[in-house]
Amino acid sequence: MSVFAAERLIRIDAMRRELLREATGRGDGVRDIVERSIRLELAAAMRVTEYAAGRLIAQAEALVRRCWSALDALGAGRITEKHAEIIADLLDEAPPELRERLLERAVPLAESEPVGTFRRALRTLIETAQATTLEERHQHAIRARRIVVERGQDGMAGLWIFAPEVEIHAIHGRLTRMAKAIARVAGENRTLDQLRADVATDLLVDGATDHLPAEASGIRAQVVVTVPVLALLDDEYASAGDPPLVEGVGPIPLSKARELCGGDSRWMRVLTHPETGMVLSVGRDSYPPPAPLKRLVRWRADRCMGPGCSMPASRCEIDHQIRWADDGETCLDNTLPFCKGHHLVKDNTDWQVRQLEGSGGAVAWTSPTGRRYVVKPERKVPTLTVRPSASPDVVERLTAEAPF
Repeated sequence: MSVFAAERLIRIDAMRRELLREATGRGDGVRDIVERSIRLELAAAMRVTEYAAGRLIAQAEALVRRCWSALDALGAGRITEKHAEIIADLLDEAPPELRERLLERAVPLAESEPVGTFRRALRTLIETAQATTLEERHQHAIRARRIVVERGQDGMAGLWIFAPEVEIHAIHGRLTRMAKAIARVAGENRTLDQLRADVATDLLVDGATDHLPAEASGIRAQVVVTVPVLALLDDEYASAGDPPLVEGVGPIPLSKARELCGGDSRWMRVLTHPETGMVLSVGRDSYPPPAPLKRLVRWRADRCMGPGCSMPASRCEIDHQIRWADDGETCLDNTLPFCKGHHLVKDNTDWQVRQLEGSGGAVAWTSPTGRRYVVKPERKVPTLTVRPSASPDVVERLTAEAPF
């Protein structure tokens, strides 16, 4: 399928270039008409919409003209058509001067990661490369925030909110947690989607949660933000290091990170620095992982450790790789976050799942047919060493912020 997709894109681009030669030198207006004619012919021949034909033409031009290494990987069957489509779309959004450098890293990533994981990783890669302009671009984009009502059928409609991504994820996370709390009430038979919609409607129309079950009425939004602690204190450190990250979102402007780390209990802070200690294990003394260990396990993985899964780790169950009943310990090397679906597959099918020793949390999934898939965590646990050169006041100031 990949080889066929590559050949199709090459032929589409060749057809377009051949027909455009006829319009050379005849003005932009003629060229636009010829472009529309090409799109119409492709759509009619393939029996697809002109929009779909236009997408194929744009992808063909991007891959044949600007992303040849990605097209080569597609033609050799090393990546899928969807991977190539993501590369073409996302790299075209990046500044031209960054595309070649980003492409060098994007293709190997596409060859090793499933589509969902690859899309998130490439977005993060692009945002990190543009970290110096992220603040300015965010301030410009935030002016476009708005709410739109889309009319549906049978008396239904949709409410579309365009706002900063951090807040949108926080809203969805709160609605999900409230919906799950209500779903546990005896006699409740609504689906999770229905409950989320009902809770959102109640909150926006009535502005109160007093009528909800007690388990749901006290739930507030939570967001996990990871930021180098020195970046909060000094702009010079911020510009030299990696940008702040929010779980499930990716890089965010430093101003937003400073706001989230300002002490509000809704935001869980993970301040990364080498002077901070953390809970790594409680051995056989406790089956449930302590709260600091849970936070560390989820922070390291960022998402469910199932192949290609996009469920945020904050909504996953913490699983013992070696079962507690089989003398497994409650420690970082034996605990991983899995969504409920992947947890059930792991425990009730012939899939073999194990954490790779010394890998920093990577998990090998071996299917019943013998295929092996390795899922790596989003982050590495920081090395814990104290620099002798660090002044006592710096160490004291950093240690006071220790999250674990």
